[in-house]
Amino acid sequence: MVQIITLEEEGLMLRRDVLKYIAAIAAMPGGALADDVQRGLQLGTEAPFDRGDIHLMAQELAMQPYSEGELIPAAWRDLNYDQYRALQFNVKNALWRGSETPVELDVFPPGLYFPRPVTIYAVDAAKQRRLLFDKAVFRVYEQFPENMPIDPSLGYSGLRLRSELKTEGKFEEFAVFQGASYFRAIGTGQNYGLSARGLALKTADPAGEEFPEFTTFWVERPTPGAGNVVVHALLDSPSCAGAYHFNIRHGSTLTMDVEAEIFARTDLAHVGIAPLTSMFLFDDMDRHRFDDFRRAVHDSDGLLMHNGSGEVIWRPLANPASLQISAFSDNNPRGFGLMQRSREYGDFKDLEAYYHNRPGLWVTPGEGWGRGHVALVEIPADLEIYDNIVAYWRSSKTIAAGASHKMTYRLDWGPSPASIAAPPLKILNTAAGARPEGGRVYVIDFEGDARVPEDLDQIEPIIRITAGEAGKGILQRNPETNGPRLAFTHYPGDATLAEFRVQLRHDGAPLSEVWLYRWTAE
Repeated sequence: MVQIITLEEEGLMLRRDVLKYIAAIAAMPGGALADDVQRGLQLGTEAPFDRGDIHLMAQELAMQPYSEGELIPAAWRDLNYDQYRALQFNVKNALWRGSETPVELDVFPPGLYFPRPVTIYAVDAAKQRRLLFDKAVFRVYEQFPENMPIDPSLGYSGLRLRSELKTEGKFEEFAVFQGASYFRAIGTGQNYGLSARGLALKTADPAGEEFPEFTTFWVERPTPGAGNVVVHALLDSPSCAGAYHFNIRHGSTLTMDVEAEIFARTDLAHVGIAPLTSMFLFDDMDRHRFDDFRRAVHDSDGLLMHNGSGEVIWRPLANPASLQISAFSDNNPRGFGLMQRSREYGDFKDLEAYYHNRPGLWVTPGEGWGRGHVALVEIPADLEIYDNIVAYWRSSKTIAAGASHKMTYRLDWGPSPASIAAPPLKILNTAAGARPEGGRVYVIDFEGDARVPEDLDQIEPIIRITAGEAGKGILQRNPETNGPRLAFTHYPGDATLAEFRVQLRHDGAPLSEVWLYRWTAE
C-alpha cells in the first residue's frame, strides 16, 4: 500500500547545505603560506577503552536533560566557504602514516557549518588517546584569515579514512564522517554521491526536523594486513542518545556492518532507521523543466525495495512541484536502497560531476524489523547543490521514553550494491512525454537476458492505475539493451494525481521488478 501526503513547501525545505562543505577536500590551487609541517597528529594521555562503555555513556546521557555542546569561537564560525577551504589537512600528518597499519586517518578543521567540534579518539590495544587540536597539521592558504583565536574549545569537525585501494603506496579515501550524523563512502574507483545518517528524527514534520549529532568517535587501529577498520560513535540529540559501531570493509563494493542502540529521552514516534540522503534534479521524465546541456542530473535515480513478501519494487525518483512523502508499507523488509542505475557517461554528458560514477547504497536489516514502512521524501529543488531525497525505514512501534532500541544492518556502497537472490528483470530506465493527440506516454526499458522469450507476445504486461485511463501497452525489443521496452499512454482526464503499478509476467509468474510511479498535475 502507498500512502501519499502532499505538504506545503514553505518551512519544510530540508536543504542539506552542510553537505556542500563536506566536499571541501581537494587541495587549493597555489602555494600554502605555512611551512609544510610534518609532525603527525598529536595524541593525549592514554586511558582504557571498552566499547560497552559507549552504551553506558549513551544511557547516562539519555537520563539527563539535553545540553548542546560548546561552540567554537565566533571567528571560526563566521568563516566563508573559500576561507574554510583554505585550511587543508596535510596527509603527511595522517594518523598511522608510515607504519604497517593499512589505514590512514585524516581530520577536518572546525568552522563554517561545523560550529561544534567532535571528539576523536585513536584506539590501540584496548587503550584510547584523544586527537588534540593542532593547527600545524593543516596546510594554510592565503585565503585563510590571520590571527585566528586558538582556545581549548577548538577541535576537529570530522574524520576521513584512506587506504591502498588500487596502487601500493598510494592511500586513497573511502569513507568520511562529518556533519551532524552524516557519513558517506564509495566503492573503489567511484566518486562520492549520496550520504547516510546515523538517525533521522521527524523528517518533513511540520514542527521541524531534528538532527542528531555524532559528538565523539573512536577509531580502532587495524592490524597489519587487515581488510577492515572499526569506528565507534556516540550520538546525542534532544530526543535521544545512542551508541554506534561501524565495521567497514573497502572494496569494489564497500560494506559497513552497523550495530546501534538508541536510548529515548522522549517518546520516539517518528524515527528514521538507516536514513539515506541523495540528490535528484531531473532525467528523461522531467527534463523539460530545466534548460541544461546535460541529459540528466542526479546522484540516485530510483528507490529499490525488496519487501517481506519477496516482491522487488523499483520507484523512479522525482523532483516534484511540491514536497511529497510516500510510505511503502511492509513487514520485515529484506532490504531497500537508493540506486544509481544510469552508469554510462552518455547518460549525463558531465565531465566534472561524473554522476555516472556515483555509488548506490543498499540497506540489509540484520534482524526482523517488524511492521512499518519505507518512507520516501521528495523535496522540490532547482539546483543540484541541494540534497532533496530522503529514504529510511520507519517502524510502526514507538520507542517509549526511558526505553532503548537495538538494531543491526549492513550498508553496501557500490555500482550495483543490492543483494537480492534470483532478482527479476531489472528496470533500466524510464522516460515520458506528452502526445500531440493528448495523454502522456511512458516508456520503460527492462534489461535483456536469457529469461526473456524470443517471442515477446509470450510476455504479459500488467498495467494498473488509480486515476484516469491507460492505453494498451506495447512491447518491443530495444536493440541497444536486447531487453523488452514497454510503452503505454495515460489519459488523466480530470484527475490531478495517479499512481501506476506495472510489471511484466511470463507463464503466470513475475518476470520483472514492479515499477511504481506517481503522476501529478503541475
